[in-house]
Amino acid sequence: MERKGCTVKKKAAIGDWAAGCSAFSWETEDQRHLWGRNFDFNRIADGSNVTYIPRGRDFYTFGTELEDSLDRDTRQTTDYAAVGVGVLLFPSTPVLYEGINEKGLMGGQLYYREFACFPQEKEDGRLPLQPPFAVTYFLTKCATVQEVIERLQEVTLVGQPLLGTVPTIHWTFSDQTGETIIIEPDQDGVHVYRDTGGVMTNSPGYPWHRLNLLNYVHIRDLDYDERKLGGISLNQCFSGSGALGLPGDWSSPSRFVRLSCLKHYAVKGKTEKEGVAYMFRLFQSVAFPYGMVKVTENGVLTEYDREVTPYDYTVYTSVMCAESLRFYWTTYRNSRIQYVDLRTLLSQDSCLQFELNKEEDFLCLTAQGEY
Repeated sequence: MERKGCTVKKKAAIGDWAAGCSAFSWETEDQRHLWGRNFDFNRIADGSNVTYIPRGRDFYTFGTELEDSLDRDTRQTTDYAAVGVGVLLFPSTPVLYEGINEKGLMGGQLYYREFACFPQEKEDGRLPLQPPFAVTYFLTKCATVQEVIERLQEVTLVGQPLLGTVPTIHWTFSDQTGETIIIEPDQDGVHVYRDTGGVMTNSPGYPWHRLNLLNYVHIRDLDYDERKLGGISLNQCFSGSGALGLPGDWSSPSRFVRLSCLKHYAVKGKTEKEGVAYMFRLFQSVAFPYGMVKVTENGVLTEYDREVTPYDYTVYTSVMCAESLRFYWTTYRNSRIQYVDLRTLLSQDSCLQFELNKEEDFLCLTAQGEY
């Protein structure tokens, strides 16, 4: 699909870099700043694991050696170490789907189907940046969301295919100030939204989602008391009536509304540990149950796609903390919260990967004789 100098393609490669996904930022009572996301899709790229990128590593923002398209003039060096879920498929550039860096900047990419629009050529004087490399670029070159905004003015997000596809994605970043920005590449240019509610899902764009919240201003956390209707007194006999009308499906608009309400009303954790646990619970409210979101079209499968299923589902959920620099995650079948500590990894000078550990993990107390 061509749109006035934009490139939008639907051919799939490495999961099309395109998934459902929901994300939001939060904070704890003791002012720990958190950001996280669900990764919803029907597959995951081969080699996708928790990936650490050290500072001082060279990488490129355009092209790959794998496809003999590497633009060596785009070489950069990482200023900050970062960790998140990603792949090391391209030796020239590690790819992160989301993550956190050593300065507490957090963020990632989400699917933006039918709306993402990128120019086919770079602008003079600007660094060409392929969309799949954007998370890696901003997390390893920026310390704050303000720096992300400034760096964005120096690059062109070029719609050059990577492994046969131009990914339809948009981005969100958050930092220790608590501000969360949303970046959307639309037909009329790249838009940066500040002072957001910190919630992001998929298409349509952020302004549409924000306006749509007007349809749900009646939602509240307090049950309704006795009501009189046509001379009949109706006594409350169940809990949760304050949220009547809150959408419960898995569409992007519904997930945006649901997360916005949950973020506003849900009790914050007192500490990072409690806040992270609560945040994973909120993400379950917008997670894709396996079998409820059937895939209508797989697209073109490649040699790099793994664990392909007939359904979109929440492959993994990640949460990170800007102060402790910990990256936490769970997977669909393994709800035990695992984490890596970026502060501990800073002494490492080469890329590392940690398994997602997607298999079931149960703790049997009777086996330990504790009864």
